[in-house]
Amino acid sequence: MHLDKPILENENVKLSPLSLDNYHELFEIAVERDLIQYSPSDISTKESYTNYVKTAIAGLEKGVTLPFIIYDKRTNIYIGSTRFGLINHHDKVLHIGWTWISKSAQGTGINKQMKFLMLQYVFETLAFEKVEFRIDERNIRSRKAVEKIGGTLEGILRKNTLMQDGYRRNTCCYGILKEEWREIKKSKF
Repeated sequence: MHLDKPILENENVKLSPLSLDNYHELFEIAVERDLIQYSPSDISTKESYTNYVKTAIAGLEKGVTLPFIIYDKRTNIYIGSTRFGLINHHDKVLHIGWTWISKSAQGTGINKQMKFLMLQYVFETLAFEKVEFRIDERNIRSRKAVEKIGGTLEGILRKNTLMQDGYRRNTCCYGILKEEWREIKKSKF
């Protein structure tokens, strides 16, 4: 299924489709130490990062992912990547994740602004029914961030994901429903 390639932005942040034309802007960030320590993906070398991007773009061509490059309009620099993934057009459910932001931009509120733009697009433009987030149980910072924007912990998948170092992680499953969006939008953002 064909996906539009929207640009989502406000006065502080711009999310544009990640492509082979712009992905090189993030290489220096991608190799920051421990940036994606809770992800099963590897982006620690130019080759692994390029493969990561090619996989994301292949998913876009199949209609199951929509990867973005994140531009911080306050500092005029690219700061990371995020993605709509596991897009299920029939059930109108997708995941928000694969998010990594440079350490210099963490804690600045930019992630919350990005999530607002993404949720608004999913519920108000695509008219999807649900957004899901899958987070490593050990990633307390990301779990708290999703809870802060109104995500509900729906359960924990035990030892369901093999990590790069051979560790089998437990994955926390969070969700936001379309009917919750109006209240979340008013009270959380």
